[in-house]
Amino acid sequence: MDKELFYISLINNKYIGDDAAVVDGLVYSADAFCENIHFKREWMSLGQIAAKAVAVNVSDAVAMNATPRYALVTIAIPKACTPAQMEELAKGLGSACEEYGCQIIGGDTVASDRLDISIALVSATKRPIYRKPLRERYLLAYTGDLGSVAKDLRRLLRGGRISPHSKFVSPKLRTDFMRRAARHIKVAMDISDGLFDDLAKMTRLNRKGVHFLAPIPKAKGCSGEEYELLFAFDPRHKYSILARARAARTPVTIFGQVVRGRFRNLCRPNHF
Repeated sequence: MDKELFYISLINNKYIGDDAAVVDGLVYSADAFCENIHFKREWMSLGQIAAKAVAVNVSDAVAMNATPRYALVTIAIPKACTPAQMEELAKGLGSACEEYGCQIIGGDTVASDRLDISIALVSATKRPIYRKPLRERYLLAYTGDLGSVAKDLRRLLRGGRISPHSKFVSPKLRTDFMRRAARHIKVAMDISDGLFDDLAKMTRLNRKGVHFLAPIPKAKGCSGEEYELLFAFDPRHKYSILARARAARTPVTIFGQVVRGRFRNLCRPNHF
């Protein structure tokens, strides 16, 4: 049983089901970034942890074609955390928010035995992009290269080290590509649980299947926390999409086409 989907089904309203909720012209999203679930402190510096906590939240806004404006940050701080470590966390949060153009306007702090960061983001958009409608014949694509995050995570779990430039440490958000290509993108979401898992969410919501243009290895399709974009577009806009991808220096792989039927995700869950 997919407990995440079951829990979401218990809170059923018109705003649930996308990367973020669009209410009165604003886009609201929230994500938690928790120690021993999403990261271990020995894997990353405190500044890197704080910056990634911001990035995974902004990723939802990017997928909705929204620009982050304000952030509410709740942070559970270990009791042993020193003032210097708290300064590093604050600097990481502030620098990342500045990079993406948003301001921290409040939140909460609590004492804890582990470091957990939860961010609620308020963004703005004139044209939100949802996970539907996904129509037959639309082409399916993703940005960037997939698979490196799962590979680096396995290395960390074995006690190894990874590059500070790894996407596991610092996700590469496709803000410029989305800004250029949004007018031609019909549906989109970010790849947080893996291409196959998120593709299953998108196709299930739209009651559609997928025809793959070429096989995708499970090492790529099951790699979670990539924070690339999964999106669909009308075949008539293929060359416009590719031209905008080149202009944004963003690799784009067109991997499938929407068809009748059902797509089944065979990956093991990346969540509880």
